[in-house]
Amino acid sequence: MFFRVVTFALAVIVMSSSGIADPSYKKVETLLSTSRTNQGQAIAYPTQTPARVSSVIVTLEPGESTARHRHQVPLFAYILQGELRVNYEGHDTKKYKAGDALIEARDIWHQGTNTGSTPVRILAVFMGADGVKGTIVAK
Repeated sequence: MFFRVVTFALAVIVMSSSGIADPSYKKVETLLSTSRTNQGQAIAYPTQTPARVSSVIVTLEPGESTARHRHQVPLFAYILQGELRVNYEGHDTKKYKAGDALIEARDIWHQGTNTGSTPVRILAVFMGADGVKGTIVAK
């Protein structure tokens, strides 16, 4: 059931941000419409086929951090709950809170930390291709 809700929500996002949402819908809220990542990079999709879209919910407890990592495919993220600080190597630190949507930086090492007093939950949607890892963790 949750997967169906997420799939429908993503379809509405795509339709509304591209101007093809049915005008009869009573409520359509655009979460994000952009051609750039949160670091100003142009969004570029992998050229390998077949395409693969994968979604996960990442949960970090208060004070918990992700591993240092980078993404090699476009990644839509939506902060469902909590607060998150992300340090991008060679770039600014960004802070996100519940309700924020973004396209994550591509091929830039970064690490996120839950800076709040409650768990942070992040919906992450990877737009990749078969055989292409969405996340590369530093060794």
